[in-house]
Amino acid sequence: MAPSCNHSQNVHQLPQQVVVVVVPFPAQGHLNQLLHFSRLISSYNIPIHYITTTTHSRQVNFRAHGFKSTKNIQFHEFPTPIFTSPTPRNNPNNNSSINKFPSHLQPCSQISTNLRNPVANILHTLSHKSRRIIIIHDSLMGSVVQDYRAIPNAEAYTFHSVSAFTLFLYVWESLGKPFFIDSDMIKDLPSIDGCFSPEFNTFVRSEHEYSKFNSGKIYNTSRVIEGHFLDLLSKEQINKGKKQWALGPFNPITILGSTLQQQQQRHKSLTWLDKQVAKSVIFVSFGTTTSFSHEQINEIAMGLEQSQQKFIWVLRGADKENAFSEDVMERIELPKGFEEKVRDRGIVVTDWAPQLEILAHSSTGGFLSHCGWNSCMESISMGVPLATWPMHSDQPRNAVLITKILKIGLVIKDWAQRDELVLSNKIEKVVTTLMASKEGEEMRKRAQELSFGVKKAVGENGVTKNEFDSFIAHITRGI
Repeated sequence: MAPSCNHSQNVHQLPQQVVVVVVPFPAQGHLNQLLHFSRLISSYNIPIHYITTTTHSRQVNFRAHGFKSTKNIQFHEFPTPIFTSPTPRNNPNNNSSINKFPSHLQPCSQISTNLRNPVANILHTLSHKSRRIIIIHDSLMGSVVQDYRAIPNAEAYTFHSVSAFTLFLYVWESLGKPFFIDSDMIKDLPSIDGCFSPEFNTFVRSEHEYSKFNSGKIYNTSRVIEGHFLDLLSKEQINKGKKQWALGPFNPITILGSTLQQQQQRHKSLTWLDKQVAKSVIFVSFGTTTSFSHEQINEIAMGLEQSQQKFIWVLRGADKENAFSEDVMERIELPKGFEEKVRDRGIVVTDWAPQLEILAHSSTGGFLSHCGWNSCMESISMGVPLATWPMHSDQPRNAVLITKILKIGLVIKDWAQRDELVLSNKIEKVVTTLMASKEGEEMRKRAQELSFGVKKAVGENGVTKNEFDSFIAHITRGI
């Protein structure tokens, strides 16, 4: 999907009552959530200005799925600074590091310095053409938008890209646990040790300092999913009296039927799914920031083969800073003869796969996932239970939310064993349990009930729809 237009000089010339400026952190999980959110805001006929680098604008548009139109969204693209992107620590050929945090993407944080001036210029230009400017920025981009404070008709809102559960625990712990919470919630809670690199921790803390000046907080979650944790986040000790809105899921919750021409252009995975029995396929995908060792790839392959379950396995290397560079593609080798052995039961995808559409397909009955929040929300909204294999960042605690609190998933790798190889017999056991047992069927039923609740919430007079309307009424107040 091509961006609708580029560059700051193309700012809309007609006067506007309210405009929204969206500034995502330049990594796929963040870019994608805020593009989907932009689409939802634009449905209220509010113009959107989405600001990122040229490379990341291309990336998020190319990978967008579940909707076809970016009408009312104006893209502003700026050059990416030149820097050396380190070799991924989790590259198959670089297994020396225990910490699997994608430090090879650390230069993304350096983009902040380069985007601050262009963002400020756009804000000042828009301030003369609009009665109010609403800035919605990723929690990791506070320093980039800080100049809005000098613009009288501008106000900013922080978007948090993680679950309310994970964010609450992070803030609650960092404040010294200021109030009592149910001990069952934190029993066997995974440590955040190893979740981030020290450099990234420093970056996060510095960016969060800018949020104190903002007018409110936005979460990509639903009260149907995380109402209790949203209530905890709203406590005075945590929230300091700021407004907050739970407006998710941002991704489309219904995938519309395609035209004949679109069907002919569908991804091969969807065509393959059309031929399978309902709820019979497990989707295996680990996001954009992780690569596995050859040894671990072999164990996954053997586990899937031995499970006798049908599967779609997305097997790609981790993104580097430029996801389109020719030199970023890693050579990934499967066990000899693997694809021939499983050709009647599974397919391996080595290019970009339409995850949301795969999860929405009636033949998909499970998801083996790294538990990034994008993936969790998409799986929940489509009613698909998960097998959890967290890698870094918020993923270990998202996995706890999925397995212990929502009870719509099974643990395939516990965070406490994060440095260990996951053997094929463990993979086989969990995949088989999720896809072909009474326990797995009960989880599938709970996931589908949760999906129904989420879909009801975004419908007319639903709790999410009302909250979204409340947010729009707030940012357009008095106009």
